[in-house]
Amino acid sequence: MKLLFRIAKNEFRYLFYSPIAWFLIIVFLVQCALVYTSPVYDLALYQDMVLKNNPRPTISMAAGSLTLKVFLAGGIFLRAIGNLYLFIPLLTMGLISREINNGTIKLLYSSPVQLRQIVLGKYLGIMLYSLLLIAIIGIFMITGFFNIKNADYGVLFSAALGFYLIVCAYSAIGLFMSSLSTYQIVSALASFTVIFILSRIGGLWQKYDFVRDLTYFLSLQNRTGKMLQGLITTKDVIYFIVVSWMFVGFTLIKLRNAREVKPWYIKAGRFAGVFAVTLMTGYITSRPAITGYWDTSATKMNTIHPRTQQLLKEMGDTTLEVTLYTNLVDRLVAHGLPEVRNVSYLGNFWEAYLRFKPNISFKYEYYYDTDAKGTDSALYKMLPGKNLKQIAAEYADAMDLDLSMFKTPEEMRKLIDLKPEGYRLIMQLKYKGRTEYLRTFEDDFVWADEQNMNAALKHLLYGDIPKLLFVSGELERNIYKMGEREYAYHTTSKPARRALINVGFDVDTINLTTQNIPAGITALVLADPKMDLSPAVYEKLKKYIDAGGNMLITGEPGKQYVLNPLLQQIGVQLMNGQLVQPTYNETPDKVKPYLTATSAGLAEEPAMLVLRERLQAHLTGDSIKILMPGVAGISYTRDSAFTVAPLAMTSPDRVWLKAGNLVTDSTLPPFNPLAGDIKQASFPTVVQLTRSVRGKEQRIIVCGDADFLSNRRLAESFFGNALHSWLNYNQFPVYTPRPQPEDTRLQVNAEVAGLQKIIYIWVLPGVILLIGIILLIRRKRK
Repeated sequence: MKLLFRIAKNEFRYLFYSPIAWFLIIVFLVQCALVYTSPVYDLALYQDMVLKNNPRPTISMAAGSLTLKVFLAGGIFLRAIGNLYLFIPLLTMGLISREINNGTIKLLYSSPVQLRQIVLGKYLGIMLYSLLLIAIIGIFMITGFFNIKNADYGVLFSAALGFYLIVCAYSAIGLFMSSLSTYQIVSALASFTVIFILSRIGGLWQKYDFVRDLTYFLSLQNRTGKMLQGLITTKDVIYFIVVSWMFVGFTLIKLRNAREVKPWYIKAGRFAGVFAVTLMTGYITSRPAITGYWDTSATKMNTIHPRTQQLLKEMGDTTLEVTLYTNLVDRLVAHGLPEVRNVSYLGNFWEAYLRFKPNISFKYEYYYDTDAKGTDSALYKMLPGKNLKQIAAEYADAMDLDLSMFKTPEEMRKLIDLKPEGYRLIMQLKYKGRTEYLRTFEDDFVWADEQNMNAALKHLLYGDIPKLLFVSGELERNIYKMGEREYAYHTTSKPARRALINVGFDVDTINLTTQNIPAGITALVLADPKMDLSPAVYEKLKKYIDAGGNMLITGEPGKQYVLNPLLQQIGVQLMNGQLVQPTYNETPDKVKPYLTATSAGLAEEPAMLVLRERLQAHLTGDSIKILMPGVAGISYTRDSAFTVAPLAMTSPDRVWLKAGNLVTDSTLPPFNPLAGDIKQASFPTVVQLTRSVRGKEQRIIVCGDADFLSNRRLAESFFGNALHSWLNYNQFPVYTPRPQPEDTRLQVNAEVAGLQKIIYIWVLPGVILLIGIILLIRRKRK
């Protein structure tokens, strides 16, 4: 062992007798300095400007983690790993070839030093040099701890580990390439080529089942992604170790084969044996059941929420079957094809769940089909004169796919009917005889998020789905139409990620003229009826309320007379007239009430959590506002059996009640108390009512506006989902709130950041350059 370390020490010293090592250190330092100091200086300038005008201690300078922004999202680690292929080949090109050219390899062979000691000693020497690269990055990590308040050191530790592991793997590759040629430049080019191939091979031939897993396994870059985000996994760490071991082993075999006279198949068999052991080790250690995880991030952003973990735990040892259905002529087809399976589908989406439930089986079905009348009539217009099979052939040819891998509509319909799902990219989950669809969405993420997943898992486990019935028959808002005043996007639209059906609710309509309200529903919704309620409908609604049923009631100005007879029994009335909020940019009917402290407790919607934080910090004037275009004020009495609390209130002294009709396309009519106009400090626009009925809390919400839930007002859908969550006692949606990052502010000003920039870009590299020149000159004299 002493001899091995002596070889490593000599190799390490020799590197510093070469100008290349000094040059690479300086270049690497300058690159890191530029990538770190520039964004820090820009952020410091921005922070100084903001604090100068708004010096509140609670202000955040970034929407997310500054640690991630500075070090990872295009920062030091990402740039450093991306440029390693330029550095490592130059460092390793002479490790073995130099000994061969100088003839010293013969002296090493004739000495009492074993071949493995030579190889391992040289590899250990280059690994020690690599620690200098880590030390350079460490300079900026330590600086970051002082520059960023509450810096996320766990993520930095994980990223540094990933960086060092990939450096060691690249060094092992360079060591092997150095043993293949006596020319150092050839070794460097060979190292560059192999590193480049192994960095890009993860995206090659991914459409072929036999090759896909092999090329993905050999990809080096794919293995650092999670560590750069703060997630350390045993399979990634072992992967780098076995890959490094493989190339070190190749080097040892190459040198041994050169000294022995053996048949070619024995020499080749040694390489094949090491490669096979590497593949087997990598495959075994990558199995989900034996993979260990360590989320080093402060907010545990790489780990699914404990509520999701609990649902997976309750599934026990029973296998969860997942089938991905990919339609060739669907707009999202690219996300379901085999070439993205390992990275996007299994790696980025499912691995987080496999961590806590390894026994998930995956199946894949590929087909082509369309509902020409329902969704894709444009398909035939784009390719006129062609039938569906011919259109599918065109699509397959454009994407370089084999049409034979896709089932025909007839073959697919024998397996499953996907017409209700619009033949979209979709997953079907099966568990203990129950099935549930997990949809995809046409946004940046595409795949279902935790809230969508939890709804599906909860349905599979318990089978109980909260039932929401929307009253129809009196021209209420429609939950199936896509018009701007209707409610489809909020309720039944399958492509809408936050639609009620995608977060756990079963939504349907009920015509009370011909149907009775069934027992066991979660809530009844009466959304802006335009016609007088018939006596039969009124009686059914009254009995439902008297029996303790939960209800959401929305109305509009001008139709107060439709709802007020029903609201009277619960002590609430929609005030006659319309609220007016004069502003410079909007017509006066656009009222923006603020959410009250009571609203903050409705649900764990992200916006509601932000509101809670603001209220806890006693930030006045920082409540969340929602747009209500055309809203009636609400009056209520405290003498009823219900406890009433406002959820939304108009801004104090900015809104007044206009009696009669409001003309919005003209000048604002003046306030006229003689005409019935009313001014008061603030008007409630949404109220909640609660009371105890038969040991259960009855919950009712009344809104003076119905448009804030319409298809046109998607920005306010968070408030609508919070209302429905409260009405079903917060069972659905299954929220997964996470702590906000604390590293959102710098602790340095622009002056200090500018000084750091000068020191790290000019002064420190200059000092290292001077030291290197002095040592190299002294070495040359000796």
